[in-house]
Amino acid sequence: MIKLFRNIRKKLVAEGKTANYLKYAIGEIVLVVIGILIALQINNANEKRKATTQEITILKNIQEDI
Repeated sequence: MIKLFRNIRKKLVAEGKTANYLKYAIGEIVLVVIGILIALQINNANEKRKATTQEITILKNIQEDI
């Protein structure tokens, strides 16, 4: 995948198509940002699941002690 992007970038620069290269560069940046946002969303969901599991364990321990 990276090789494909590298080839596209080299081709656009070699042909002197600056406008197309800028569109490509902006598109690539947008894809990276979207990937980072998805990773953050998954991480937040995982942390919330861990906190809920810990909360349930604590409540069960309190219930057993009572």
